[in-house]
Amino acid sequence: MEAFNYFNYFTEIEEYFWRKRGAHLLVSPLDWAIVETWQKAGIPVPAVLKGIDRAFESWGRSRRAAGGRQLKSLAYCVDAVLDAAAEAQEAAAGSGPEVQHSRSESATFSRDEVRRYFERNAARLRAAAEKQRPIRPALATRLEDIAKRINEALPLIDAPGALDLEDLERRLTVLEEKLTAAIASDADEETALSIRREMDRSLAPYRRKMTGEQLAQLERQYTQKRLLEFFEVPRLSLFYLT
Repeated sequence: MEAFNYFNYFTEIEEYFWRKRGAHLLVSPLDWAIVETWQKAGIPVPAVLKGIDRAFESWGRSRRAAGGRQLKSLAYCVDAVLDAAAEAQEAAAGSGPEVQHSRSESATFSRDEVRRYFERNAARLRAAAEKQRPIRPALATRLEDIAKRINEALPLIDAPGALDLEDLERRLTVLEEKLTAAIASDADEETALSIRREMDRSLAPYRRKMTGEQLAQLERQYTQKRLLEFFEVPRLSLFYLT
């Protein structure tokens, strides 16, 4: 994917799925995790939308659709999206060198937006640290350290020259990996078990449609999202600025 064209990645996919369903529904943790796996795999939005179209066409020919059931989750679209992505990759391989287009103003963010995002996330991490301090003091210290690192990156946003979003994203990726490791190690057994049960229920109807690799990646994304929610800490990637 062209650098940072995923800033509106989730919103565009989410809204397209809503339009196909004809209903504005809350997006489940499972759907969030699925979109994240597509984004991390670098699948372009047009390929995702083409795959969603094909999945709905397939569903429309199924007995379930004939019985009045609706397609409720993006999990049903996984295979079709991966097929569309493979086709797009093959087409790109035969189209010659990619032409680099300048980013439009609507595809990026202002310095003020990025600064507010950093400051907001640092504040949320400090608030989470205070909440965890009485019961998980070691985790509270790690959360405060990550908040400090975010604040230390603020001068980069106001540095002379073009705003280097790619470098900021690399820094945030490192911090988010530290954050994920910290909360995963401090989650108690009952919390981890509850998340696992919820995930197994959500994935049960779709396991036969996915490969072991797809399931493993999806399970990681799902667990990560639910742990972040449990500890009330934010995602740090610029992907979530929208």
